[in-house]
Amino acid sequence: MIERPNVEALLAGPLGQWLEAQVQVREEARAKSNKRFVIAALVAAPLIVFGWTALPVIAEIKAFGTLAIVLVGAAWAYGPRAKAIEDTKNGINKAIAASLGLSYEMEFQPGHGFDLARRYDLLPSYDRSNFEDLWSGPLGSRAFTLHEAHLEEERGSGKNRSYVTVFRGAILTISFDRRFQGTTKVERSNKHRKLFGGAKDSVELDGLELDYVDMVRPDFQDLFSVWSNDQVEARYLVHPRYVERLLAVEQAFRGKDVRTLFKGGELVIVVESDNLFESGSLDASEDRERVTRCVDQFMTLVDLCEALNEPAR
Repeated sequence: MIERPNVEALLAGPLGQWLEAQVQVREEARAKSNKRFVIAALVAAPLIVFGWTALPVIAEIKAFGTLAIVLVGAAWAYGPRAKAIEDTKNGINKAIAASLGLSYEMEFQPGHGFDLARRYDLLPSYDRSNFEDLWSGPLGSRAFTLHEAHLEEERGSGKNRSYVTVFRGAILTISFDRRFQGTTKVERSNKHRKLFGGAKDSVELDGLELDYVDMVRPDFQDLFSVWSNDQVEARYLVHPRYVERLLAVEQAFRGKDVRTLFKGGELVIVVESDNLFESGSLDASEDRERVTRCVDQFMTLVDLCEALNEPAR
């Protein structure tokens, strides 16, 4: 079992010293950003006026040009603040990870757990993706990874084409102490339905046929559906308290639509949620609160992973 980091000890050690040094860095970033906002306004204003009064183009093009100028100017002006916040977040989260015996990366390419989630339909189809906040390492004797994903799908055509978020949340992968005989998927009920109602008898995922598992308990089946190619093992893994623990994952992060996969020797957990682990801030007075919140979020996920990884016997 992984032990909770002591926030006071973290802030009294190297992390606290580093954050002290970052106070000046963040103040300088704020001042530089404010100066850029003034410059951007002085440059943008005459360009916008010239565009609207002198260019012989339709109003829609002028409006688009105005928006582009404003967005470019705002992004350039905010740049120093964004970098300072990102650097602070990276420093805080790396220190928390190190205290847990884990590693932390802000930028990375998703690995095996994400691939399983994608292949077994725990994630929707998408055209554009962004990943952040990878925590990885041993969780006791088990391998553990956790990261966030933001997936978008392109919709519409022509001028109405845009990207729409289809998934934002956390993806966790934790190894079990033994390999599973079959493959078992747990998801919200009513996803795979027959044409005239009722759950399908089976679904095919990644070339594997998984049969619907009748869990007997009506209260469970009202919330979740279970699919597996090993009925006996599925009922063993998804024991009566399992639904409570799945709902606890959602409640802990104000999330929704939690789903899990037992495959090989791993448990994959996917839950839709708001952006997590945002420990960086331009205001140094918020550091203690943000460090505490980040530790709380991470440890809640760890505790829930441990609970989901301990089937009743």
